[in-house]
Amino acid sequence: GIAVMGHPGPDAFGPLVDDAVSKGIIVTSQNTTLPPIEEKHKSAGFGYVGQELYASGYLLGKDAIKRTGLGEGDRAMVWGLLAEPTRGLRTQGVIDALEEAGMTVDYIEIDKATNADATAGTPVFTGYVSSNPDVKLVCTDHGGLTSTLETYLTSAGKGPEDIYAIGFDVSPATLEAIRGGWTDLVLDQQPYLQGYLPIVQICLTKQYGFAGLHVDTGSGLISSDNVEELAPLIEQQIR
Repeated sequence: GIAVMGHPGPDAFGPLVDDAVSKGIIVTSQNTTLPPIEEKHKSAGFGYVGQELYASGYLLGKDAIKRTGLGEGDRAMVWGLLAEPTRGLRTQGVIDALEEAGMTVDYIEIDKATNADATAGTPVFTGYVSSNPDVKLVCTDHGGLTSTLETYLTSAGKGPEDIYAIGFDVSPATLEAIRGGWTDLVLDQQPYLQGYLPIVQICLTKQYGFAGLHVDTGSGLISSDNVEELAPLIEQQIR
């Protein structure tokens, strides 16, 4: 069996999955959904384990607004992946939530270098903050950038209380950034489950002929209010 992350999108993956299924290979998806493929091959075991992308982004944005009271005329930066089909829905969800509250949103696409190595984006971040000193909120849309927020902020000469910083996923580095006040709010898509359950899916389909399961893993918000309850699991990279 094969478990795929759907970032390239259904157009890219469709022919490949069709070919694999025609050869009797069980295929399922994780992290980024492929709705047309899931619908087509669900009976052959193609499922999905991961966040509902748009809803996850929207939830994070709405909760940030609720916690901060930011709104009309306040400036936000969203650093994400709108250019990626399907995957970009999470970024769009954040933008929509912030704009609905009246915020002015500046969007920056994550370039290839930063996508591969988050520290490469430090000049982009510092340049933006220097040009927009009134920015009140920043959102980094993926875990690598979120775990680097402390570096970005300190490089821009900002303290932990200067900009409300939000993002996705938890890691040991993000745990320490939350403890230090550098990262204020993250959405935990529980990637351990995204790795584990698709393999269970493949085994269930192979052994019992089960159809694909659709499991939403991305609804938990983590901040300084609850991070210590999860800290031991975060340090073990289970959460």
